[in-house]
Amino acid sequence: MASATPPPTSSSLWRSRVPCSAERQGLFSRIAPVYDKLNDVLSLGQHLIWKRMSVSWAGSSSNKNNAERKGGIEFWICAVEAVIWRFSCPRKSDLMARWIEGDALDLPFADSCFDAMTVGYGLRNLLDKQRAMKEIFRVLKPGSRVSILDFNKSTSSLITQSQEWMIDNVVVPVASNYRLSKEYRYLKASIAEYLTGKELEKLAKEVGFSDAKHYEIAGGLMGNLVATR
Repeated sequence: MASATPPPTSSSLWRSRVPCSAERQGLFSRIAPVYDKLNDVLSLGQHLIWKRMSVSWAGSSSNKNNAERKGGIEFWICAVEAVIWRFSCPRKSDLMARWIEGDALDLPFADSCFDAMTVGYGLRNLLDKQRAMKEIFRVLKPGSRVSILDFNKSTSSLITQSQEWMIDNVVVPVASNYRLSKEYRYLKASIAEYLTGKELEKLAKEVGFSDAKHYEIAGGLMGNLVATR
């Protein structure tokens, strides 16, 4: 009689599937204390350039210019899951930030209240991406933009292979120095279940955005969706 197949180990589970919402929340809580430091090391500081690019793509709308003249800008930034920064600019030279923690699938904001939005490495980690995009659409003012930066799910096998090699041979070994190898091994599964640039453009238009364009950056390893409400 053949022996029963042994149950999968926790390590193999993390390689083969994407964690549920509660597991993801725990994952990011463990990563948070060293998240910025690891980003600096793993990207050689390039992540700061990518994030500045993403913010610049979100902020150049006619509504933003009108808001500046009227004396008020609202800017929303979401990073990993549901941590939210809300920026308010009563005057052009006066920037104030307020920290808010909320549900990215049920944003605690009124309709049409933001002049610009960015999401950094967040949409990929949400289970219901369509609902998240609907919420982003809802809280943006007409004519304003959202800019979404994340790992790129490329249609090029060469880029995909390079990305996976980097995760296996650079990202995970470096993360293991912080006892976070399991958490960063999750990247491969999350990228595999993410959307390609064309699929992100299609999703944005399906929820109501008038225009959507996905840009590949960092040699195709990263991508940025810019969508106009």
